[in-house]
Amino acid sequence: MRGRNDGGQSKRPVVLFCVMVVCLCLLFLYFSGSNGQAGSAALEYGTKFSRSLGWGSDGDGDDGSEESIFGTGDVNDVKLKSFPVCDDRHSELIPCLDRNLIYQMRLKLDLNLMEHYERHCPPPERRFNCLIPPPHGYKVPIKWPKSRDIVWKANIPHTHLAKEKSDQNWMIDAGEKIKFPGGGTHFHHGADKYISSIANMLNFKDNIINNEGMLRTVLDVGCGVASFGGYLLSSNVIAMSLAPNDVHQNQIQFALERGIPAYLGVLGTKRLPYPSRSFELAHCSRCRIDWLQRDGILMLELDRLLRPGGYFAYSSPEAYAQDEEDRRIWKEMSSLAERMCWKIAEKKNQTVIWVKPLNNDCYRSRPRGTNPPLCKSGDDPDSVWGVTMEACITPYPEQMHRDGGSGLAPWPARLTTPPPRLADLYVTADTFEKDTEMWQQRVDNYWNLLRPKVKPESIRNIMDMKANFGSFAAALKEKDVWVMNAVSHDGPNTLKIIYDRGLIGSTHDCFLPAELYAVCTVCEAFSTYPRTYDLLHAWTVFTDLEKRGCSAEDLLLEMDRILRPTGFIIVRDKAPIIVFIKKYLNALHWEAVTVVDGESSPESEENEMILIIRKKLWLPEAGSQDSTINSGRFSQKCDNLVVTVGQVPCWPATFLFQRSWRRADHDDGAGGVAFQRRPGWFTEPTLADVDHGVVLVEHGAVADDQAPIDVAPAPINVDSAPIPVDPAPIAFAPPPDAVGSAHKIYAVGLNNA
Repeated sequence: MRGRNDGGQSKRPVVLFCVMVVCLCLLFLYFSGSNGQAGSAALEYGTKFSRSLGWGSDGDGDDGSEESIFGTGDVNDVKLKSFPVCDDRHSELIPCLDRNLIYQMRLKLDLNLMEHYERHCPPPERRFNCLIPPPHGYKVPIKWPKSRDIVWKANIPHTHLAKEKSDQNWMIDAGEKIKFPGGGTHFHHGADKYISSIANMLNFKDNIINNEGMLRTVLDVGCGVASFGGYLLSSNVIAMSLAPNDVHQNQIQFALERGIPAYLGVLGTKRLPYPSRSFELAHCSRCRIDWLQRDGILMLELDRLLRPGGYFAYSSPEAYAQDEEDRRIWKEMSSLAERMCWKIAEKKNQTVIWVKPLNNDCYRSRPRGTNPPLCKSGDDPDSVWGVTMEACITPYPEQMHRDGGSGLAPWPARLTTPPPRLADLYVTADTFEKDTEMWQQRVDNYWNLLRPKVKPESIRNIMDMKANFGSFAAALKEKDVWVMNAVSHDGPNTLKIIYDRGLIGSTHDCFLPAELYAVCTVCEAFSTYPRTYDLLHAWTVFTDLEKRGCSAEDLLLEMDRILRPTGFIIVRDKAPIIVFIKKYLNALHWEAVTVVDGESSPESEENEMILIIRKKLWLPEAGSQDSTINSGRFSQKCDNLVVTVGQVPCWPATFLFQRSWRRADHDDGAGGVAFQRRPGWFTEPTLADVDHGVVLVEHGAVADDQAPIDVAPAPINVDSAPIPVDPAPIAFAPPPDAVGSAHKIYAVGLNNA
């Protein structure tokens, strides 16, 4: 045991040791000045991002934290540099109507029933998580009303219809532009004259199709380039112009480029995404639909959609031709219509117009056993999303039967008059009127904020992504615009209120069903072409997204897909969400126009803000350093980002990881974390150039089948082995001294060919 006199000597090594520690710390701070700061930021971001994917710090995805997927609004979070850009061949990609996807997934569809034209959305692992580029030479669209008659050819570089339909005046190739004379297969000399002839057949005053405001909403099936719907607008009649994807090359895309309301859809096996009793007139002009198939199920779908006393105008050879086959079809169609209680309002020249009954009297007087039968009492005619059509007649509710009609006011009073079907939702007229007034104030405020940036007539096509009662669209009644009102299928069925106001819209499932993955679910794409809308309105859409546990990045990419270059987005949501979105602006080629507090009113959400965004006009440049999905492959350098094992903040590394892998429920036993590939991933292997720490591949085991990877300290190439038939756990085993330390990812590759 040492005495007290030895204390001075014993303190000397301690002092020397402390000096050495201080020097080492100073050296560490000096050499890690830049990389260290970036590393700590990346590590912090990686932790936040992994939590946003449902991963806890312990790897089980559930640490009890209630932190928002949008974070806390920390402005110091890492900002994305860029998103990868899709190959040019995907410039017209519609994810849920992609014929290539049908072939890749080998879906067994009945072509006779048009199932290949119905929605088939890609599973998360098959999504193109990239920016859709505009076509070469894209120009800002011509403004309405000139756009009804002429568009830039570079924006839709397809002239097939101009040649195929040259004798029918659909469209004319005019050099840099495409002209639309207003013709159609049945109305070569113009839609305006044809529309007047229909009004004349129905004895409408002055041959005006709107029937003094009582005819407002129209469904035009097999619409071509939508000239019929385009020429209805001047009579204050709005049509939902409907046609399948690519039956006639990009016909709906031409309609939307012209500024005419249109939607991609087909009369196939599923109900159309519109509530019952939505339209005063259904129209088919040489639409090539077999109305007699499956016991008349397609005519019965029109019957579901028509209001009491609604019309079906049918212009087709069957209505007037005298050859044996056409006469047979006409006889059977007439019999079907009679059994449906439709009556011929007028038959003249090449057109017949049927009218639907005003009440249930005819249905109740039919002989027992008459086909088609009435739908079962439990059938909800307004339930439409993914619902299979039934060959039955939808009777009217008892109140509507007694009233003998829809009870709607004429247009334009219809827009602000509380409709009778509010009672179905237990909504009072007072609530409806207050909602209308509130949104009028909000829209006036929006326009004041937009006015410095918006040129006259620069906004035409608008989508309200959460339409509720349609009051946002109603507030735009004095603007020369049209609004696609989107309503989620699993919320209150307010779309019927929107149609009863004389507006149009579509039911949409904004979210996929929840999956048993730690990864967030994602939104379904809307049934429209890229670059459809000039303005998107997102009122608490991201808040709803958070409640459903879905991917905000997917929604941002979908919004970018359907928004035109130079178009605007109005986001009205909570402050942390606004901060979150602002981090993505540069990566999406967006710019913030203004950010303001929401109006102070009892109806406003707490901490609500308004962010107005403008999408820049950009074209991918040759030799660009940005990631590009080219022929199905892209790679992204993760410059100056340092990550821990199992945490990948770099995009698209995180995106690939998020989409293609899920965390297994066990540790790999070697200090790393085991992950399991999702089934149904792409069919070819990939290369990944990595430094030590983390390896990302899409499928199967790497090197030899299902073997752990000992990643070397130097960059290496990792080549995937053949893909196992069933998903197998893959162990990512870092060097023993690397566990929990920081490592740099150089690149990640994806092949989705």
